Amino acid sequence: MTQPRSDSSSPAARSPTDGTEKAPAVPSGSCSDCFHSCVRILFLASTCAFAAPIASAQSPTPVPHPSSAPLRLFNGRDLTGFHTWLVDTHRQDPRHVFTVTNGMIHISGDGLGYLATEREFENYRLTAEFKWGPKNWTWDDRVGKARDSGIFLHAVGPDGNSQDGHGAFMAALECNLFQGAVGDFLLIRGNAADGSLIAPRLTAEIAPGRDADGWPFWQKGGAQLTLERWGRLNWFGKDRHWQDQTDFRGAHDVESPPGQWTRVECLCDGDRIRVTVNGTVVNEAFHVFPRRGRILLQCEGSEIFFRRVELQPLPLASKPLP
Repeated sequence: MTQPRSDSSSPAARSPTDGTEKAPAVPSGSCSDCFHSCVRILFLASTCAFAAPIASAQSPTPVPHPSSAPLRLFNGRDLTGFHTWLVDTHRQDPRHVFTVTNGMIHISGDGLGYLATEREFENYRLTAEFKWGPKNWTWDDRVGKARDSGIFLHAVGPDGNSQDGHGAFMAALECNLFQGAVGDFLLIRGNAADGSLIAPRLTAEIAPGRDADGWPFWQKGGAQLTLERWGRLNWFGKDRHWQDQTDFRGAHDVESPPGQWTRVECLCDGDRIRVTVNGTVVNEAFHVFPRRGRILLQCEGSEIFFRRVELQPLPLASKPLP
């Protein structure tokens, strides 16, 4: 998903002298004028020195043993177990945006919306393999821009409840599939059926410094902060000079080149989420909210294929992160 935008009315947090940090001012760049509010950034530990080299700093959290056989969310033949949503046609798909081709889910990119599981899930490891198609559409102004999609985790509320995208998505914690930014966390807020706010939340350990929009980078063992309602937590190796341009690739990117398959694993263990891309742990958060919900494969103006969408149930949540 494209990057979140602030507005001038967002209240600032207290100054660093009283234990928190002022909310960053974030320039435009989101697909929505409605995706705004405040971000609460709470430093719970002092900033630590930046670890190097970059890869060696990221030691994975132990993974609990699986409790049962994997569940194939995509059967390789049709979209049984899913329903579709598009911002303009809702549960109808007259443009055939979501299809199955040669054993793969094909999302054409011609619209804003998602493919959603009918069931809600919690405590699992999700494995998905994706590759980009050649087409970028005028939807969300993706022509000439980085190819863009996402995996929404713990999506809750009615269809199309997101304030981002004018009802294109659902409130959730998003694992971004975005060239140069695969593995970023995005907080997508929305509204419940009664109109009340659904405000996603996560806490993470971060590196010193921010990106050009003022958002932090994950670093194992770093100072802790909390993001609430909206925001972005960059994966640890994301290029500090990332550009929204087609086929952008940073020096430390671990996603596969365009046209090749990338494997993404999302470990959702109690109130923790850990993201692995092609075998490298790239991002991690804890104290997350929501902790359960639907899984969505996003359509956001870029053509994308999925050939594997598999869920491994886990036992009850293991010991919390330190």
